[in-house]
Parts: sequence; structure tokens; C-alpha cells
Amino acid sequence: MNTFGPRFFGGEKRGYHHGHLKEALLEAARYLAAERGPSGFTLAEAAKMVGVTPAAPYRHFADRGALIEELAKRGFEAFVQKLEAAWQDGQPLPEVAFHRMGTAYLEFAREEPGLYAAMFGNVQTLNAPEPGAAADRALESIRQACASVLEYHGAPRDGAKALAFEIWSLSHGLAMLMLSGHLDPQRTGANPAAILETAAQSLVEGAIRRTTRKGPWSR
Repeated sequence: MNTFGPRFFGGEKRGYHHGHLKEALLEAARYLAAERGPSGFTLAEAAKMVGVTPAAPYRHFADRGALIEELAKRGFEAFVQKLEAAWQDGQPLPEVAFHRMGTAYLEFAREEPGLYAAMFGNVQTLNAPEPGAAADRALESIRQACASVLEYHGAPRDGAKALAFEIWSLSHGLAMLMLSGHLDPQRTGANPAAILETAAQSLVEGAIRRTTRKGPWSR
């Protein structure tokens, strides 16, 4: 058995077992994507890490792109589960739940850099049906959360989509700065979670103002 990498998919160190080649290749890709990015390795390198011939991966994946697509799909599925669990843990108060979703977002990026890289490292991945649908579910979970927060403050829910894109853009930017070491609490004194909480609150307040502002002829 060939072992590789520190940990994969939340478990202990694993390796390739006969009959589980697809899973082993995905774990190798996850490790390599974390180290080099989703475009920084070949299918042959993933095969070498697993300990099989360069031709073996083609039993399951047409090319490296197909391998990354499957990794991205699984990443988004795990991402949605983590966000939705955080939302439920914060109930019944939408603002508490919303805060916990933000924390969960950054935790996922920090704990799963390989998955996160596969999910957001190549726009072509989202053109594939399965990872694209999984990404849409992730955005929908954020939109639903935004709608609940707006409704809680007496604002129309129809502003939730715009707010969701703003929150996602903010969260992703912070996650990328965090992963690249620019937002390191020890080195720079910057706390990504604290920045996200403050900035997200400002975005929510701005969305409430936009959706409840009356026009100049209103009475």
C-alpha cells in the first residue's frame, strides 16, 4: 500500500487500496491542489503519488480536468453541508446563524485548501454540469440566509440575491488572503474572522437601507 499526504477528507493518513483507485486519485489531487493549485500538476503525477501506472487513472477520469471537476463537486457538496450546519446551529436568531455561517466559510477554506482551490481555481470547472450545480446550491444557501436576515430586520427579501453576491465576494477575498498568508493573526495582527464579521454587518446594513429607502415623492 502506498501512503501519501497528511490527511484527506477529514480522516487519518490514507493510501491506495486495491479497488479504491478513484478515491485514492481524488485524495492525491486534493493534496496536490493544496500545494500547487488545481492546474499545477498532471494526471500522471497524481497516479505516481497513488502508486499506479500513468495509464491507470484513465479508467475513471478522461483527463486532469475531469479529476478536478469531481474534486470541485465534492468540495462544494461538503461546503454546503458545513454552511447549512452552521446556520442551523445559530437558530433561532438569524443574525447569530449568519455570523456562524461566516465563521464556517473561513474554517472550510483553512481546513480544506485543496478542495477550495479546486472549487474556485478554474472557471471552466463550473461549466461542467455537476460542479456547476453544486456551486449553485452553495450560493443558494447563502442567498436564503441573506433573505432571512433581511426579513428579520423588516426589509424585503428581494434584495437577498445582491447581498449574497456581496457576502460571497467578501468571504472569498478574505479566504484567499488568509490562505496566502496576508491575513495572519500571528504575523500581521489581522483576524480574518473579525474582519468578516464587521464588513458583513456593514453590507447587511447597506442592503437594508437600499431595500427600505423611500423615493423623493414618497409620503
